[in-house]
Amino acid sequence: MRPQPMRGFLTLFRKELLRFYKVSVQTVGAPILTSLLYLMIFSHVLEDRVQVFDRVGYTSFLVPGLVMMSVLQNAFANSSSSLIQSKITGNMVFVLLPPLSHRQLFAAYVLAAMVRGLVVGLGVLLVTAWFVRPDFAHPLWILAFAVLGSAILGTMGLIAGIWAEKFDQIAAFQNFIIMPATFLSGVFYSVRSLPQFWQSVSHLNPFFYMVDGFRYGFFGASDVPPLISLGVVLGALALVSALALHMLRSGYKLRH
Repeated sequence: MRPQPMRGFLTLFRKELLRFYKVSVQTVGAPILTSLLYLMIFSHVLEDRVQVFDRVGYTSFLVPGLVMMSVLQNAFANSSSSLIQSKITGNMVFVLLPPLSHRQLFAAYVLAAMVRGLVVGLGVLLVTAWFVRPDFAHPLWILAFAVLGSAILGTMGLIAGIWAEKFDQIAAFQNFIIMPATFLSGVFYSVRSLPQFWQSVSHLNPFFYMVDGFRYGFFGASDVPPLISLGVVLGALALVSALALHMLRSGYKLRH
């Protein structure tokens, strides 16, 4: 029989997809509802009080931020929760026993996380379209930042899942790193509205470049040039990918 080196990767990838698909009300429906509530509350309160880009209302400005926030948070949640559940229940050994390379493990977990993040993001976009018609000034920029952002957070989820030994540590990683970085990335506001000091601090946050570049794809306007955002995002992806691959190759907290 001819060897099929991709069979193990495809099996793990399919398993990760089925894992969130079978509880899609929780993994897809709930985040969409949460984003819808954010939109209804913030747009109602701030629509006539906050001015952002020229000829862009606050509700329209808010939608891309909510979409990207959903993409990032759900990509992270998928890979991190899968790893920690496998470690705690003891079935991680069944993932490590097959002849899968560290690159195949990395690709399966991260790609599945990207799928979940992008599916939730698309759901948020479709639901919010009932309230405000989205603009698509540069669709390729939208796609590029959505894909890269989901890849980064899927990889960060993989790192967190490998590092953590219990659910509390995953929750701490999410509450003290992912959530603050997401909320301080300009999801609900333009960093131009901040004092100069806090603008400088925001520019140290790679999540800011993901959101800002993604929003540029909708309006053709952004706080920093999209090429700069793209460079920062690509650099962040290379950094976290290298770390995750090293952890998988060494078996850190997986094989030892």
